Amino acid sequence: MGGPMARNLSGKFPGVNAYDADPAKLRSLVSSTGPGAIIPAENVGEVGRKSDVVFLSLPDSAIVRSVILGERGLGASMGSGGIIIDASTSDAAVVIEIASTLTGKGIRLLDSPVSGGERAAMEGTLSFMVGGEESVFDACMGYFRAMGASVIRTGGTGSGQVAKCVNQMIVGATFAAIAEAFALGAKAGIDPGSLYNAIKDGWAGSRVLDVAARDLISREFKPGGTIDMICKDLGYVQSLARSQVFPAPLTSLVHEIFMAGRAAGEGKRSQAAIVKLWER
Repeated sequence: MGGPMARNLSGKFPGVNAYDADPAKLRSLVSSTGPGAIIPAENVGEVGRKSDVVFLSLPDSAIVRSVILGERGLGASMGSGGIIIDASTSDAAVVIEIASTLTGKGIRLLDSPVSGGERAAMEGTLSFMVGGEESVFDACMGYFRAMGASVIRTGGTGSGQVAKCVNQMIVGATFAAIAEAFALGAKAGIDPGSLYNAIKDGWAGSRVLDVAARDLISREFKPGGTIDMICKDLGYVQSLARSQVFPAPLTSLVHEIFMAGRAAGEGKRSQAAIVKLWER
């Protein structure tokens, strides 16, 4: 996600300082843009020293905390008045903790997880759900618009992650329902392509159905999003639900289904690969 986001950002704001822990990915990113559009950095601290606004797209909350609050992280390298925009999907409680620490350094944080997948990242049509101060959000709108088609402030710090939790509850449950339903259809003798064409324009139609059906028909199960990713995200949902003393039994069941897919060795494949649980 971070690569195409950085390319789109550099198209509107040339001279983006970029860093990735994988040097090959960083080289590929720089070579895919025009001269000077993206400037490679040696480490996270260099990005912080050279930038007033920094976007993050990282795998999980632990890495986000390390990149921001680590000894040589952004919190130590950015000057007062800097802005960090975390486009990762993270634990809302961790985001609030990080924002509180940064406030003492004069650095402001927006949590802005995204939805839309790799294709939307490439096309610059991501949906951003943003938590944080309204004035900071307004000041950063141009950057968001370079990468997204929908940019909505959901409230204060952490609310972007709450919105993403809600999104992932719906997405995860829908992927699970589609996998179970298509497995039943196949068991009863209906070709997946025919089944998709029969239902896609009715009430069952959705973006999730379109993405899942592609894999259920082709059997490629290429990520985009992965079973590992949805397991991680639904874990954040359960943490949020516990913090709110809120029952979420359906989400708990869906999480277990995806954990079973992960245990079966399908974690690196797309979410639709959980269909194999029923096919086995």
